[in-house]
Amino acid sequence: MCLGIPGKIISVREDYVAEVDFGGIRREVSLFLCPEAQPGDYVLVHVGFAIQRLEEDEALETLKLFKEIQESYLEPEQENR
Repeated sequence: MCLGIPGKIISVREDYVAEVDFGGIRREVSLFLCPEAQPGDYVLVHVGFAIQRLEEDEALETLKLFKEIQESYLEPEQENR
């Protein structure tokens, strides 16, 4: 199973490398598979490659679900304190 994470493109260099924001963490991502992506677009990233563009509402919904999963995972730890 593969996991792709949505991120927002901040900037794009001429060599198809983008700076992508993942909720405050920024990483360089290759746009080789998604060369039409532009700053402001959301992309689905897997192992350092943008594999598709996402609509903003779809990306934000996915990020919301990831946050809910993270919070539910952390809840048992917080109850044991």
